[in-house]
Amino acid sequence: MSKKIKIIISGGGTGGHIFPALSIANELKAKDSDCEILFVGASGRMEMERVPAAGYEIVGLPVIGFPRKPGIRMITFFINLARSMKLARNLIKQFNPDVVVGVGGYASGPILRVALNMKIPTLIQEQNSYAGITNRMLGKRANLICVAYDKMERYFPAEKIVHTGNPVRKSLLEVKVNKIEAYEFFKVSPEKKVILLTGGSLGARTLNESVIKSIELISKSGVEFIWQTGSYYYNTITEKMKAYNCPNLHVFEFISRMDLAYAISDIVISRAGAGTISELCLVQKATILVPSPNVAEDHQTKNALSLVEKNAAILVTDVEAKDKLIPTAFNLLDDNVKLNDLRNNISLLAKPDAASEIADIVLKLIKK
Repeated sequence: MSKKIKIIISGGGTGGHIFPALSIANELKAKDSDCEILFVGASGRMEMERVPAAGYEIVGLPVIGFPRKPGIRMITFFINLARSMKLARNLIKQFNPDVVVGVGGYASGPILRVALNMKIPTLIQEQNSYAGITNRMLGKRANLICVAYDKMERYFPAEKIVHTGNPVRKSLLEVKVNKIEAYEFFKVSPEKKVILLTGGSLGARTLNESVIKSIELISKSGVEFIWQTGSYYYNTITEKMKAYNCPNLHVFEFISRMDLAYAISDIVISRAGAGTISELCLVQKATILVPSPNVAEDHQTKNALSLVEKNAAILVTDVEAKDKLIPTAFNLLDDNVKLNDLRNNISLLAKPDAASEIADIVLKLIKK
């Protein structure tokens, strides 16, 4: 009887890391139902709930993000890092994986470093167009790096790079959406243009404030807005909205059927996380990106610029957004040539088979 394959997938912290990790795990299970997969995340982060809910075991490390300013948190960081390295060593010795996959996030650094020191095959899935410090350091020693953007040889050895794209939610690949169902779900008119605005599951303050500032313009436009405020801001915004009469603005804390929202949207306004961009390429939507300035090494701006260079998206900076975002969206709605160019160009960047391709690479790495 052949030995059961064991795989560690490490990373998390945000949905942008967790959803791709789960997509890879699901594909590995589809290709080898007997393989044993263990997730390693950061204690207290969202992966500690999302991964078990998807049916996988997860172990948490006490690792935290590197502080941006000197202070007591810096001491805490190094103490937790030392504890995480020790736990990672014990975990790898006990589980004895055939391969370790790092998808980014706090926990992937310690577990990948230990795996490399123990000569265990490793694969890094770099989601962004700008590789972070940890991945750049580990990438020199890792076996392979799966990337989603061009020109990544700036950060990694060219011979180790495989251009796979980023895994996306399976629901977007499999569901054939009935547009009538989508219009009914959001209670919007099929006769009108639709703009989808989303700042992710937690929300984006600047995007929400941009809508509030342009509320009169929106109410007079006749354009239907589907607006995901995020959990941090939903209660405050619904309270504010009581002062306005804006029936074409449909407010949601979280959109459970993003496939339906994408299906009827003429324009999508979004932050520029790597996972979100991969989804927008797949669904071929004219897109306005507002990169978050509050992420490590400003990687969202670099993600957005990689699309802007290909005329596949429009960028509005976070600083400009309150004044320019909604007027820019309305101007784009009136420009059919630009809309079609953006849709066509972003569709060329789609990688629908990314998760399956990465799973194949992981299994080949074990055989080697």
